[in-house]
Parts: sequence; structure tokens; C-alpha cells
Amino acid sequence: MAPRFLTLADVAETLNISAAQTYALVRSGDLPAIKIGGRGQWRVESSALEEFISRKYEQTRAFVQSHPFGSDDESARQDD
Repeated sequence: MAPRFLTLADVAETLNISAAQTYALVRSGDLPAIKIGGRGQWRVESSALEEFISRKYEQTRAFVQSHPFGSDDESARQDD
């Protein structure tokens, strides 16, 4: 059974990003997290990470649909 809460290091490893990038996602509010313990360590709920990943897939789909493959290539060739 997977743990309910993940450290920022665990999240960074899962997303294959740096710890600093993970911290920035949390501080910006893009990735919900809580501070716990006497030293205020950040924890991300596993379900929140999965929701974040799903949101990013949706955002990527929308981006791809609004920026069809090849459109950048066409404009680059016209600029030459």
C-alpha cells in the first residue's frame, strides 16, 4: 500500500524534477501541500499529486489542440 503523504523529495523523484522545482510548485499553490511537525516539513498527499498530474495532462492536451503540430515549423520556414 502506497503512503498517504509524500515528502517533497518523493514528489520530485516521481515527477523527475528538482527539489527546488517541487518547492516552487508548492509555494505557488499549484501543488497543494501541508506543513507538519515541529520543523514544518512539507508533505503532499498522494491523491493531490495524482490530481496535479491529471491537471497537467489536461493543460497539455489543450495546448496541443490550440498549437497543432507543424504550425511552428511552417512559420519558421516562411521567416527564412
